[in-house]
Parts: sequence; C-alpha cells; structure tokens
Amino acid sequence: MNETRPHDTPTGLAEAAEMALRVRAHYEQLEQRLLGRTWTLPELAVGFTNDAAYVGRLVLAAERTWDIDGDVDAELRHKLAECLWWAFVLADKLGVDLPEAYEATMDRIDTGLRKTLRGTHGDGQ
Repeated sequence: MNETRPHDTPTGLAEAAEMALRVRAHYEQLEQRLLGRTWTLPELAVGFTNDAAYVGRLVLAAERTWDIDGDVDAELRHKLAECLWWAFVLADKLGVDLPEAYEATMDRIDTGLRKTLRGTHGDGQ
C-alpha cells in the first residue's frame, strides 16, 4: 500500500503538527460562528476518544467481524489520520511538543526493548 506522495505532503512530525494546527484554526473559526465559542479541552478529548473508538470498529470491520457501510480501507485511513490530527491538537492545547515527545519516547522504548532482547537471547544482539 505504498503510494507516492506529492512533494507538498508533510513527511515529518513537525510539519504534520503545523498542518494539524492550521486545520484546527479553521474549525475554531467555524465553531465561533456556530457556537459563539470554540471547543473546550474536554470536548476536544471526547472528540479524540470517539474517533479512536471508531478505529476499533473499523479494525473489526477489516477483519470481517463487524459490518459497516462504505469502504472499510478508506474509512480506516481517514479515521487513523484524524486520530493523529487529534493527538497534535490535544498536544498543542496541553503544551506538549509532540514531535519531541514522540522521538524521546520511541528512543526510550527502543533502548529498553533492545536491552530486554539482549537479555532474553543472551547472544548480544
């Protein structure tokens, strides 16, 4: 499922975060017009958990244990992307540098797993 990407597609987390916040700014303008305010942090968190829960249903649909209308693969791609968007939005609202946090977390987990695997196999790899 490797597709070629247009040159303007963000490839790094920092660029993806910038794009996510631009989209969020548009939603905030719409919310201001329709609601007279923007969503609160708890409302944003509920939006994220709602989409994340739907990813679970889409995984079941992909495994053919849950029926949905429409293209499961397209919906799964869409909802996974939205969940990533929500993570960037929530991180921004909470003052978390998500690209930095992701890199630090993955480095820490990778180091720990490598150490565990070396101890499990006893072969130094």
